[in-house]
Amino acid sequence: MRSVEEQQARVAAAAVAPRPVRVAIAESQGLMCAEEVVTERPMPGFDQAAIDGYAVRSVDVLSVGDGAGEISLPVMGSIEAGARTPSRLQPRQAARVQTGAPMPTLADAVLPLRWTDGGESRVRILRSVRSGAYVRRTGDDVQPGDVAVRAGTIIGPAQVGLLAAVGRDRVLVHPRPRLSVMCVGGELVDVSRTPGTGQVYDVNSYALAAAGRDAGAEVNRVGIISTDPRELRETVEGQVNRNEIVVIAGAVGGAAAESVRTVLAELGEMEVARIAMHPGSVQGFGQLGRDRVPVFLLPANPVSALVVFEVMVRPLIRLSLGKRQPMRRVVQARTLAPISSVAGRTGYLRGQLMRDQDTGEYLVQALGGAPGASTHLLATLAEANCLVVIPSEVDEVRTGETVDVAFLAQRG
Repeated sequence: MRSVEEQQARVAAAAVAPRPVRVAIAESQGLMCAEEVVTERPMPGFDQAAIDGYAVRSVDVLSVGDGAGEISLPVMGSIEAGARTPSRLQPRQAARVQTGAPMPTLADAVLPLRWTDGGESRVRILRSVRSGAYVRRTGDDVQPGDVAVRAGTIIGPAQVGLLAAVGRDRVLVHPRPRLSVMCVGGELVDVSRTPGTGQVYDVNSYALAAAGRDAGAEVNRVGIISTDPRELRETVEGQVNRNEIVVIAGAVGGAAAESVRTVLAELGEMEVARIAMHPGSVQGFGQLGRDRVPVFLLPANPVSALVVFEVMVRPLIRLSLGKRQPMRRVVQARTLAPISSVAGRTGYLRGQLMRDQDTGEYLVQALGGAPGASTHLLATLAEANCLVVIPSEVDEVRTGETVDVAFLAQRG
């Protein structure tokens, strides 16, 4: 029986990031930047007012508050944001300015409105101002030659804004890996049909496709596929040729799964092994097609399939996205009730993670009861916000003991 870590290492070795592509910045959010974005011009590109007020020469208002009496200056005009006509301030003059307006020549500070009487033709000054106050100088944010967004940065709202600010409408990124999800099983029917005797809805293709999107992949849900050898080969071969990762649920265990593996073996290397984990011990992994595309064979049980996806497939997607840390965040939590696991296998048990408001300590309640009794209960997985990770050498965790807990996607 192979350890979880050994299997994860085999999977990670197959990770190949898709070639970088250039996309519109509006489509780049969440992707990793694949280039050093170097600015060509300063930002801001001109001296501008940082606040509504009056542009002045600071030397003209230095005496305010020094007992020299009241100071008032004539207002030479008003400058709006976006004004394109240059203006010049004469000594002992002020200009009304809006936030973002270009500063007139000779002005070196902006008096906030609250420091004046708000006059239109003449303004009374209530406080002095130092040189450079409330002015955004040319290049304060970015100078030509500065790197605005570095390669390897995950592009978020701030990066999108910065790209726009430096005049970039497209950016080179690592694209989302394409993931194909399909299921096999004579008992399966699509959710659009009414199942007959002995039939069940196809849960896996929908659940696993959603898990793929959550991990960051571009997903193609193929749905239920035929197990006829010729049709199966054509379908799988077609998906392998147009995707970076392929997942087939229901392809381990039973005579039908054996015939599936026989067909897949014609397309490349495929191994079904027993991994020291539960649920989902029996699973398959191989590399098929001319490009040796990673292909996973998952159990038919929806909970087991989702757990195997979380432990094996999701890290591969994250690596293909260029993420340096492909695994979920793990914290330590104190158990609120005993937890049973299977000796010799790492347990990935669904649970609810909470936090003590007084101490800040993490607390966890395992869901589903004893191992093997309820691994089929998809409803409990839907209620879970974490996976409780029980080491393979532990078969019983007592109340109050500390365990590792992996965060699942946030709900709400």
